Amino acid sequence: MSFRAYRIHSDNNTTHAGLERLSLSDLSAGNVVINASWSSVNYKDALAATGQGKILRHSPLVGGIDVAGVVIDSSSDEFLVGDEVLVTGAGLSEVYDGGYAEYVRVHSECVVALPKGLSPFEAMVMGTPAFTAALALHRMEENRQNPSYGPIVVTGASGGVGMLAVDIFATRGYEVVALTGKKEHSALLQQLGANRVLLRDELTMGKAALEQGLWGGAVDSVGGDILAWLARTTKERGNIASIGLVAGAELQTSVLPFILRSINLLGISSANCPATLRRKIWKRLGNELKPQHLDKIVHSVISLDELPQAFETMLAGKSIGRTVVKIG
Repeated sequence: MSFRAYRIHSDNNTTHAGLERLSLSDLSAGNVVINASWSSVNYKDALAATGQGKILRHSPLVGGIDVAGVVIDSSSDEFLVGDEVLVTGAGLSEVYDGGYAEYVRVHSECVVALPKGLSPFEAMVMGTPAFTAALALHRMEENRQNPSYGPIVVTGASGGVGMLAVDIFATRGYEVVALTGKKEHSALLQQLGANRVLLRDELTMGKAALEQGLWGGAVDSVGGDILAWLARTTKERGNIASIGLVAGAELQTSVLPFILRSINLLGISSANCPATLRRKIWKRLGNELKPQHLDKIVHSVISLDELPQAFETMLAGKSIGRTVVKIG
C-alpha cells in the first residue's frame, strides 16, 4: 500500500520538503496505524517545513504535529480498529513521522480517543493551540486561579493559540483582555469573548520593578519585554502561563513580583505532556472547555498540495485564525 505524505528533508543546513509516495514501512515505529482525515497548520509546522526553525531531530520526517482520523490497525489494548482518535504534538514532526500523510503510525501513549462532543474536523480546528490554551488554564487553576482575581490578559491574541485562549477563558467565565498588534482583528477578538482589546503599539510599559497590579493572570505567547511587563503588573497570587517566545527568549525581570506579590510563572509545554493529563485535557475540551466560536476561528481549509503557500503566509505574519488540512 502506498500513500501520499508531505515529507521534510533537512541535511547539511539545507531543508526541502514536498509530497512523496510512501509505504507504512517508511514510517516511524508505532503500535497504532491511523487513516488520517484532518490535520492543521501550526507555526511549528511552518518552521519545520522551511528550515527556519530547528524542529526536526532527525531527517527525513513527515511533517504535521497534529492529526485526526480512524484507527485501521492496532496492537494496543487501548485502541481498536474503527476508533476515532487524535494526536497533537507528542513529538510528531520532531522525532516521529507526523500527520501530513494519508496514513500515520504512532505509539499508543500519544493517541487520544476523540472526545464525545467533538468531530475530527473540530478537533483539528482546535489542535495543539487549543490544547496548549486549555493546559495553561488547567495549570493556572491548579494554582487557585479564579475569575475573582481579576481579568486574564492574553497576549498575541490574534494568533491561533491566542484566539483559542480568548474563547476558552471566556467560556470558563473569566473577564478576558486581548492584547494584539493587529488593530484590524479587534472586532473578531471581541466576538470570540474578549471584554476589551489592547493594542500593543499603545502600551506604556514602565520600568519600575513593580507597577500597578492590572491582571488577575495572563497567558503569554510573546515572551521578552511583554512577559517582563506582565510580571510587574500582575496582581497578588496571579498566575502567568508562558506558552511562547515570538518576541524572544530573554527575560529581564526581578524577583520582587514573586516574593512581594506571590505571583507564579508557569511554563506550559504541550509536546511532552504526560499521556494521562493529555487525555484529561482533551476530555475537558470536548465538554466544559469547548470553544464556542470555532466557526469564526477557522480561516481556511486546504489540501496537502497547498501546504507550501500556507507556510509562507504564516511566516510572513499574514495568517489569521486556524488553517485546517483535509487529508483524505
